[in-house]
Amino acid sequence: MRIVDLSRELYHRTPSYPGQPPIIHGIWKTHDEARAESGGVHGNSVMFFSMPDHGGTHIDAPRHFGKSGTPINEYPLENCIVQGICIDLRHVKPRAEITPADLEAAVKKAGVPVPKKGTVLLCTGHHERTFPTAAYATDNPGVNVAATEWLAKQGVVHFGIDSMRPGPEGLVNTLVHKACLELDITHLESLCNLETLIGQGEFQFICLPLKWREGTGSPVRAVAVFKN
Repeated sequence: MRIVDLSRELYHRTPSYPGQPPIIHGIWKTHDEARAESGGVHGNSVMFFSMPDHGGTHIDAPRHFGKSGTPINEYPLENCIVQGICIDLRHVKPRAEITPADLEAAVKKAGVPVPKKGTVLLCTGHHERTFPTAAYATDNPGVNVAATEWLAKQGVVHFGIDSMRPGPEGLVNTLVHKACLELDITHLESLCNLETLIGQGEFQFICLPLKWREGTGSPVRAVAVFKN
C-alpha cells in the first residue's frame, strides 16, 4: 500500500483565505513548565490553535453554500472515503476558467473513467507554482458553472483543487459555490502534491473532517491510497 499526502502543512500564520481569520498556532505550556508544576516528576507540553473552518486543506460543507445545506457534522462520512482520479489541467492559464471541454479532454488523456459517487481532483499546478506567495490567494484558474455541472453529471460527490477556491477569483467563484448547493455536490480546496497523482490511475481518496457542530467546513488530512 502506498499513501500520498495531499494536505498542506499547518503552521502559525500559514496563508489563509483573504478576509477570513488567520491561522494561529502557539505553545500553551512547555515541557519545562509542566515538569515544574508536577514537582519535577514529568512534563507534558500542550499547544493550541485557532483557525477558520475553511483553513488549510479543507472540505466545504453544503452549509457553506446556503442555510439549507448540510453542516459538516452531518455530512455523510461515506462521501469522505471514495474512489478518485486526478486529471492534468496545468496548461490552463492563471485566473482562467476551466471549461467542460477542458475536463473532457483531461479525463480522456488520463485514460480512466470518472468513478461514480467518487471524486475528481483537478491538478492545475497552482499550489506548486505560487505557494506561499501572495499570488497563491489570487491567481488560480478554476472551474466555471458549466464545468461544475459537467462534474455533477458524471456522478461525483465532490471534486478537489490545488487552490484556495474552486473557481477563478470573483463572480465566477461565487456562482460555482451556488451551483454546488443546487447540484448537491461539494468540493475540497487547498490540496497539494496533485502532480504526483498524474498518470497513476484510480486510487482511494480519504478526507475525513472534524465533527464541528453546525460547521460550514472543516480541515481534513486528504490522502490518496494506492493498494497495489
